[in-house]
Amino acid sequence: YIAISNGTFEDLYIGDYWTINGVNYRIAGFNYYYNTGDSPLTTNHITLVPDTILYTHVMNDTRTTEGGYINSKMYTEGLEQAKTTIRGIFGTHLIKHRQALSNATTDGKASGWAWVDSEVELMSEPMVYGSVIWGESTIGGSGYNVGVGKSQLPLFALNPQMINAGQTYWLRDVISALSFASVSSGGTAHSHYALDAHGVRPAFSIS
Repeated sequence: YIAISNGTFEDLYIGDYWTINGVNYRIAGFNYYYNTGDSPLTTNHITLVPDTILYTHVMNDTRTTEGGYINSKMYTEGLEQAKTTIRGIFGTHLIKHRQALSNATTDGKASGWAWVDSEVELMSEPMVYGSVIWGESTIGGSGYNVGVGKSQLPLFALNPQMINAGQTYWLRDVISALSFASVSSGGTAHSHYALDAHGVRPAFSIS
């Protein structure tokens, strides 16, 4: 924690991990969110991603992406188990910072976003793949889906096999009126109906 907070990151490397209760929490990036947010984050931190899903959950109870990620059941309820687990492990070292997340849709495309306090979130397509694959925004491209999660996490750039958990897991990007983005168990960049129960593999940061 000292090496993280003072920004030296001494003896810490991308791909290092801690095994806690059978889950590998792996270093995915250093200061990934530094100077991001409407209130900029200026705390030194590392971003962690578990190697595997923590559990499964739906994005919504029906085939809809209405309201974007912020208004999904995943965001309002489905991440609570992950937050409880991660808070229980990392306590006050868990970083709260600001993220711009989609909060509206029009014709199956993300059409707005809002700044919110964030601790534990699903990843975006760019964070995982290094680019937008399926995500759609009304402004063109996938802007409202991306926010500050705009570049590939170094873990996935340096070791692409870490993208492929062997389990299907959700990403937060709106794909259509019915579907959110995902990474399939076969490793393909995919999407699934919002009411499907798939893996929760979130990213979070500690200092």
